[in-house]
Amino acid sequence: MLLEMKGVTAGYGKITAIRDISIAVPEGKIVTIIGGNGAGKTTTLRAMSGMRPVMQGEIKFEGKRIDGLPASKVVAHGIAHVPEGRRIFPDMTVEENLRTGAFLRKDKPEIESDLDGVFGRFPRLRERRTQRAQTMSGGEQQMLAIGRALMSKPRLLLMDEPSMGLAPVIVEEIAQIIEEINEQGLSVVLVEQNAELALELADYAYVLETGHCALEGPAHELHDNEHVRAAYLGI
Repeated sequence: MLLEMKGVTAGYGKITAIRDISIAVPEGKIVTIIGGNGAGKTTTLRAMSGMRPVMQGEIKFEGKRIDGLPASKVVAHGIAHVPEGRRIFPDMTVEENLRTGAFLRKDKPEIESDLDGVFGRFPRLRERRTQRAQTMSGGEQQMLAIGRALMSKPRLLLMDEPSMGLAPVIVEEIAQIIEEINEQGLSVVLVEQNAELALELADYAYVLETGHCALEGPAHELHDNEHVRAAYLGI
């Protein structure tokens, strides 16, 4: 198993946001976490990436404990986080944003090669490489956030609400990008308010409700689950 979260409790100060969460991410798969607002989805990703301390439980990546490590060390282990709202550096250029994703790396020739690879995957970023990030559209900024994460050469990509605020045609493009990244061997944990999209993309799914895991199973099975269809798919 690439990543294992076992019995994890985490939160903010005295507020517990998730309680006794266990999630497994197999190598080469897309795992999605769905649920309503305040269910604990973002906190779960932040615990995985070291951005939120774990109060109880453990998180292992490739068999090694990573809970308790700072976020920079988690990145060095091979986990990249595309946060909700993209969180790009608005006053930096596209290329400068991308290079920040490789700040822990020392392999300069490979960094240049990977930068070319990102520009090949996202031609619009190549066209705008000297443009300030804040001047781009929401879809372009999301591509930049994904490209920046890829520059760290991750084994696991954590994605928080990548479709948020985007036009339907751009959402389809982002979905295709996620599929292509996964087909090339990168494992993905996808948090997504658009449950229909998430369950279409994922191999396995977890449903969080008020900080705990209410359901889990193969994504196609949860798509047909009556509770999921009524609560999250509007069917």
